[in-house]
Amino acid sequence: MPETLRLRVRHVTTYDYSEPLAWGLLRLRLRPKPHRLQRILSWDLRLEGARIEVSWEDHHRNAVDLVSAERGATRLSATCEGEVEVTDAAGVLGPHGGFAPLWLFERQTPLTAAGPQCRRLLARLRGEADLLLRLHDLKNAVADAVRWSPGVSGVGWTAEDALAEGRGVCQDQAHVFVACARAMGVPARYVSGYLLMPDRDVQEASHAWAEAWLPDLGWVGFDPANRISPDARYVRLATGLDYAEAAPVSGTRHAAGEERLSVHVEVQAQ
Repeated sequence: MPETLRLRVRHVTTYDYSEPLAWGLLRLRLRPKPHRLQRILSWDLRLEGARIEVSWEDHHRNAVDLVSAERGATRLSATCEGEVEVTDAAGVLGPHGGFAPLWLFERQTPLTAAGPQCRRLLARLRGEADLLLRLHDLKNAVADAVRWSPGVSGVGWTAEDALAEGRGVCQDQAHVFVACARAMGVPARYVSGYLLMPDRDVQEASHAWAEAWLPDLGWVGFDPANRISPDARYVRLATGLDYAEAAPVSGTRHAAGEERLSVHVEVQAQ
């Protein structure tokens, strides 16, 4: 019988300012996607120093909230908290759905354009006849080529940047996997979410991995950072062609003084 876990998530993103904010807009993707393998039991989004202007479901079926900062605020904070029931299916999500056509996920983006670094990585693969095995080989090759190294990369790093440097975080590893999979002719997408770690409740940040589409299985998840396919410890938050389309929090702010960002993530098994 497949393993099912009930996970409690708390994610707090806070911007503190030394001077009052003149203006700010944030795009929040902080509401997990319901799915046959992921049931949302409860979920709450709370804001400080801001208000929701409009909410919608985008072409990836991500729940999106556009938030405006209150003029003169010195703190802008978004807290999401809730419980999600996740069932392990060895990373297999199944058939494609949603508004975006499948061919869209073969499209390169500035963050996932495959250049000489990606081509060299693909040339080192064993050439498995089975596509699923080839993608698992790719997942492991990405983990070898881009060593986990927090604090090295920036949000603007591309797949080629990460491979050239040989270091990065889960965001960079997911971009490399997506870029290489698309170069193989396989539709692929970026996934943001949360991961329950076995040794702690408090996480360094939210997590990211990739999904690729196979003719016989549909969408299948691959996590190069941990060299596995997602299981019942993973909560899917948003998907997109790259980080820019699936980031939990993005946007722009303007203040005369300094900005300080802090992120607190907790994931617990209930």
